[in-house]
Amino acid sequence: MIQDQEIPPWLKSKRVFITGGAGFIGSHLVDRLIHDCEVTVYDNLSSGRKEFLAPHFGCRGFSFLQADLLDQEALCKAMQGHNTVFHLAANPEAREGTRDTALDLRVGTIATYNVLESMRRNGITRIVFASSGTVYGDTPFIPLPENYGPSLPISLYGASKLACEGLISAFSHLFDIQAWIFRFANIIGGRATHGVIHDFVNKLHHNQEELEILGNGQQEKPYLLVDDCIDGILYGLAHAQAPVNLLNLGCSSTTSVTRIAEILVDEMGLHNVRFHYTGEPRGWRGDVPLVKLDVNRMATLGWRAERSSDEAICEAVRRILGENRWVLAREGG
Repeated sequence: MIQDQEIPPWLKSKRVFITGGAGFIGSHLVDRLIHDCEVTVYDNLSSGRKEFLAPHFGCRGFSFLQADLLDQEALCKAMQGHNTVFHLAANPEAREGTRDTALDLRVGTIATYNVLESMRRNGITRIVFASSGTVYGDTPFIPLPENYGPSLPISLYGASKLACEGLISAFSHLFDIQAWIFRFANIIGGRATHGVIHDFVNKLHHNQEELEILGNGQQEKPYLLVDDCIDGILYGLAHAQAPVNLLNLGCSSTTSVTRIAEILVDEMGLHNVRFHYTGEPRGWRGDVPLVKLDVNRMATLGWRAERSSDEAICEAVRRILGENRWVLAREGG
């Protein structure tokens, strides 16, 4: 894989519109595109943070709009004059769908319809969508290709992502919109505002003797560093040119939840931390405990993740601990 993948020639010097651009993945995408494109970030800051974009405020070619995707007229007006939409905005925490069952419908499915309709009205013909491996549902622990089916999600988050994929496919065929749909593995790294590493760091901050682990610790999934995620997106844009491009984006290896806890404890320089498991096979209702993505479609295009799942975890842990100003024992703290 080529690190710091160059953006496709057709994207250079264009005006790009990024929903959720103040979020974890979105802000990293802005960092990569800002030197080659004019970038508009559209974010309601429900989970994104303006400080993630701080280096870009005041820069030529960068603009930020704090607004909601559910306001279609405001969205349609804001999109005027752009060439490509990166649609990353979503509910960042899948578990929230069990507390508010309309959440993913609103901020996922309806918001995506508004994005597509605003594109249609403005004549914008390219969309890049952040989907998820959760669309596959509770499957055998085998590498899952993009054509695995039927896709039967077990969370409202996964159901919304699958519905969004369907809307994108229909708009693409009806209105000549070219689409890239990336089904992400678990994306990790600095600026994370949620996820297992973030949760574990918060728990150990309050109690360095015991760590609660949801489930039995044997849940196993692929983890991809956000740097590799952005590189994979840009590589896919440059090399996949079908009207609708559906691509798993991840690595071929997986990491268990217990292994993540072990890596984190080691990096924090802690000793004799007791792991307390809640005991269920899955972390929460709607969680898919065993996930393995088939990434051969991206490999056939010529791209593979630079880091294994374990290597991505190690790097993400170091970045998150650095952001939280942890002093590691190995550094003399």
